[in-house]
Amino acid sequence: MEGKLPYYMVYPMPFIYDDERRDRRDYEYMRSLYPDAAKRVLPYVEEECDRCDVPGNVIYDEYPDRLQLRLMSSRIYDRVKAGERMFDETVRETEGKGVEGQQLRSSCQNWLRDLVEVMLYQELYKRRSENRRLRQKFY
Repeated sequence: MEGKLPYYMVYPMPFIYDDERRDRRDYEYMRSLYPDAAKRVLPYVEEECDRCDVPGNVIYDEYPDRLQLRLMSSRIYDRVKAGERMFDETVRETEGKGVEGQQLRSSCQNWLRDLVEVMLYQELYKRRSENRRLRQKFY
């Protein structure tokens, strides 16, 4: 009897499987550090991903189709442009300034489109990895 340990001491690392909670907390913290423009775009990206988050959708293919992903990012971009005044005013400030204004206007639109696309890919990566983790079978 002297050599036996109580049950709770047999497994001294009870939180070894707490990685998911730690990863989630880290992910939420990093999202809180996003710049203001990215924080304003994030709900639009999440809404589009929620809409497409069904089993068998193109986002869960082994290699998602680039055209479908571009169409998703274009839908998000259009919603952001329609719903957020901040991004629309940036473009309006450049109107009527000739060739430089057109170049600046296109660069303003390009950075927003790029931001939406990068945020979409990051959100899809997160959802795909969570989906893979949930589908793992431990037997």
